[in-house]
Amino acid sequence: MEEIDKGVEEKLAKLIVNGRSYDVRIRSNWTLAHVLRDKLGFRGVKIACDNGACGACTVLMNGEPILSCMKLAIECEGRNIMTIEGLSDGVQLHPIQEAWLEEHGAQCGFCAPGMIMTTKAFLGENPDPTDQEVRKALSGNICRCGNYDHIVKSVLAAAKRIRRE
Repeated sequence: MEEIDKGVEEKLAKLIVNGRSYDVRIRSNWTLAHVLRDKLGFRGVKIACDNGACGACTVLMNGEPILSCMKLAIECEGRNIMTIEGLSDGVQLHPIQEAWLEEHGAQCGFCAPGMIMTTKAFLGENPDPTDQEVRKALSGNICRCGNYDHIVKSVLAAAKRIRRE
């Protein structure tokens, strides 16, 4: 075990997650996904492929979607990180989450947090997307259930809902 940990440093880091600051002791080789899920308890961050291929671990960092399984936590110190848990306002769901429920965007639900966080960033840049633009924006996120038509409907409904607000 000592050989495996050789060269791995441990540090007290300050992570800002969903608007709240956390002092957390992390190792230099830990991913952001691991720290968010296993050290801070943000279970909405899903780890599926653990190699950046599926998008399930997507969170926003300074408003941009990132694959948290591919980002070292130590590199995120002082940056604003948003997980699916930070999207709603208490019990009031975000319009994207409401649209996901109404349009049946989640089948098994495992991909939903990553899809929703990608959608949040995408709709911030393109508030009135076409069907094809939605499909392209979500192309890095995999739904094992193949629920893509409902996911696209969810994004389009969310866009419409947000434009009304």
